[in-house]
Amino acid sequence: MTPSPNAYKLIKHFEGLRLKAYLCSAGVATIGWGQTGKDIKLGLVITEAEAIALLNRDLATRAAKLNELLAGAKTTQGQFDAMLSLAFNIGNGAFASSSVLRNHKAGKFAQATASFGMWVKATVRGAKVTLPGLVTRRAAEAKLYAS
Repeated sequence: MTPSPNAYKLIKHFEGLRLKAYLCSAGVATIGWGQTGKDIKLGLVITEAEAIALLNRDLATRAAKLNELLAGAKTTQGQFDAMLSLAFNIGNGAFASSSVLRNHKAGKFAQATASFGMWVKATVRGAKVTLPGLVTRRAAEAKLYAS
């Protein structure tokens, strides 16, 4: 499967576009719509066209990994887009061991929907805290997953 416009819309909405690199709440250098990586350094400035290219590349890579992790499990477009948004935000490693993926692959869709709500904390200044923005994002992802 590939990301639908709904996946792009959801990710863009919650990530927001920043054309100058900044430190996210977890202290990671970030640019565009939430892109991170070794090439992202504070002071970096990009154009919106470059941000679109970064997002397209990032989502293509993450979608390929999500398809691999799903291993053929029956998945609707809404479920795929919601899980892609979650994996985009928490990373493929964390998503691979998540109860969202585990429940989805087992066909336990109600439990998978509820499991999105477990991913609302981030490390801020060394402490795990619940972020209201993550609570809102997970609710939107769960709603898309269940659609």
